[in-house]
Amino acid sequence: MDGEIERLQEIVDGAQRLVFFGGAGVSTESGIPDFRSKDGLYNQKYKFPPEYMLSHDCFVDRTEDFFEFYRDKILAYEAKPNAAHRFLAQLEQAGRLGAVVTQNIDGLHDDAGSKKVYELHGSVRRNHCTRCGEFYGLEAIKAQRGVPRCKCGGVIKPDVVLYGEGLDDDVVSGAIGAIREADAMIIAGTSLTVYPAAGFIRYFKGKDLVVINLGDAAEIPGAFTIRRKVGEVLGQIKIN
Repeated sequence: MDGEIERLQEIVDGAQRLVFFGGAGVSTESGIPDFRSKDGLYNQKYKFPPEYMLSHDCFVDRTEDFFEFYRDKILAYEAKPNAAHRFLAQLEQAGRLGAVVTQNIDGLHDDAGSKKVYELHGSVRRNHCTRCGEFYGLEAIKAQRGVPRCKCGGVIKPDVVLYGEGLDDDVVSGAIGAIREADAMIIAGTSLTVYPAAGFIRYFKGKDLVVINLGDAAEIPGAFTIRRKVGEVLGQIKIN
């Protein structure tokens, strides 16, 4: 066991209410691209900038373009949880993880078995008709072509937070509460540049703060930083 893994193991062993705060880099090892790396979505060419393609305005004004981009670049039907997702689910089952707070919308924490997950930006697994409110799972989006429609004729909208939309108040309150109560926190796979989510870390008052991120990320004074892939790191940690 190398020094970084050994130090992280000590932190995990000593924590009783650890909280995990994750971003897109948590799911890249599951085959889901991130946003800001060299090969990420923000460095690819599209009809419109990705920020617009994933905006409320695009959903309303160019609905067909929105869903073409959403299906092509956001949905990953075959993605499976990786070592990071599995580790967190096992840590929760052992009674040592207070919560997962995630910026991801892929639902892989749920697939791995995590129960207390605060999805700041929603989930592709939940969809509702904009006319009657009928609930639909991901399969309904997968089964249709073009703009997905409810049986009432309304457009089915993914329950994801688009640019121009606000975060869910209950999710925000739950995430902040979990972070405040944590004695240790792991921030992983995020550049810490997306607000308001990135500002949540200021609520952490615990002892040990860990950052795991392969790419560039904002420096956090006092944090123990590991510049590696998230699953590669957490897959080596034992739950004692």
